[in-house]
Amino acid sequence: MKKIFALLILATIIYLSGCKLGPDFQKPDYNNPETFRFDSVQTDTTINLYWWKLFNDPVLDTLIETALRENKDVLVAAARIESARANIGYTIADQYPTFSYSVGAGTGNYAGIKQPNSSNNFYAYPELNWEIGFWGKYRRLNEVAQADLLASEYGKRTIQMSLISSVASAYFDLLSNKEKLLVSERTLASRDSGLLIIEARYKWGIVAEIDLNQSQVQRAISAAAVPQYKRAVALTESTLSILLGNNPGVIETTSSLLEMNFPPDIPTGLPSQLLERRPDIKQAEAELMSQNAQIGVAEAMRWPSLNLTGLLGVASTDLSSLTTGGLAWSAGGSVLGPLFQFGKNKKRAEMAQFETEAKLYEYESTVLQAFKDVEDALISIQTLKEELIAQEMRYKAATNAEMLSENRYSLGETSYLEVLDSQRQSFEAQLDYTQTRTNLLSTYIELYKALGGGWLSPEEETAANTVQ
Repeated sequence: MKKIFALLILATIIYLSGCKLGPDFQKPDYNNPETFRFDSVQTDTTINLYWWKLFNDPVLDTLIETALRENKDVLVAAARIESARANIGYTIADQYPTFSYSVGAGTGNYAGIKQPNSSNNFYAYPELNWEIGFWGKYRRLNEVAQADLLASEYGKRTIQMSLISSVASAYFDLLSNKEKLLVSERTLASRDSGLLIIEARYKWGIVAEIDLNQSQVQRAISAAAVPQYKRAVALTESTLSILLGNNPGVIETTSSLLEMNFPPDIPTGLPSQLLERRPDIKQAEAELMSQNAQIGVAEAMRWPSLNLTGLLGVASTDLSSLTTGGLAWSAGGSVLGPLFQFGKNKKRAEMAQFETEAKLYEYESTVLQAFKDVEDALISIQTLKEELIAQEMRYKAATNAEMLSENRYSLGETSYLEVLDSQRQSFEAQLDYTQTRTNLLSTYIELYKALGGGWLSPEEETAANTVQ
């Protein structure tokens, strides 16, 4: 009968320790639009482009590789992954018994009350302590640790995706500033030549002093632009250097912004595929999973837990007889649970539920922002292409008008005011064309970032292709 009773108690302990309180995680359902509004190349194929390679620029490839290896934010994220991985082992260990030992010696005449004679005390024993987590508390804590690891891994990938985009954008900004500096230097050289001619004509009384002053003004405007873009180049190089994990320094480039080809239009896929493709969405989902498991932990803390303790060792009042005085042992168990804490444990469970609800809203907000990022990038690319065509027409017409105005002025067929206006328009048109081209390149980067391409590991990419 005693054996049957013991088996029943053991079976009850195993059953209760296997139960889990709290809801199991369910992947959030989210109603997605069937297509993106401005997607002109619709497809249902998930892609994972290493999109920066589409620009065919070896300098850009090298910069991104260096940044992924040396950037400090990425290294911080990698360290946090290892911390989260270690936390899993730390949490799992809580489910098992702990073994410790104690060795000590003492002397005195006090043992709760004063004794007439002093005595010695020597002991040595190992000790077992085991808190059996009823209601699945430790299993839920393990789910929390696993989800936190997953969130930290996706967090690192989110940082990597943003880093790649930041490096590419800064690189195109650098090419843009170098191109603007080149335009400014060419314009300054042209204005210097024109000013020398005007000065000579003024000395011979051919032109009025107002023409000389206006020519000096235009020369000064272009001269002021040169240091402005020198500064912009240096600041952009500093930004890139920090992204690469280096001290600020010169970034050597071999490409010209005007020579950069735009990548082909890429298929964006179905909107629902963003839920699997973007690491920030996967990170938000993992954080929701972690918080959901915390509900079970909070619920389990409302119920009692069983503690088992035991020791087996030796004890004696004489050190010489420590090993011959026979074994000393002790075993015990206790059930510890809350009795009345003014609703504290209930409120803890409610807090966990509301925190989980907040995480769900954060996940949905992340998804909405992802859709917005794609839509914004698509419409921006579409309109910037149209804008670039107009800017190119303006640029060509303005530079040609500048040449014709200078020829007409040399022949005495027009006033210098027409030349000044043509020079101003030509200079502005060249700078605006350069900026629009930069904006379009940067918007392609924003689209690739919004689509979440380029971050899958080789194993994940192989798995994705297998599913297709």
